[in-house]
Amino acid sequence: MPEEVVRKRLFDNVFVCMNCKAKKRAKPRKVREGKVKCRKCGSKDLRLKSKEDRS
Repeated sequence: MPEEVVRKRLFDNVFVCMNCKAKKRAKPRKVREGKVKCRKCGSKDLRLKSKEDRS
């Protein structure tokens, strides 16, 4: 159970800016519609945070 909570907190609705790599939590529908922009650089190019293990 705790692993599920942690995974949800780290990856659920978290997007990463393609320009400056800043993280932003938002609803996927709003990101697809272009209503969400990066808080650091103002870009609308966002992607989901990767869920695969990097080690």
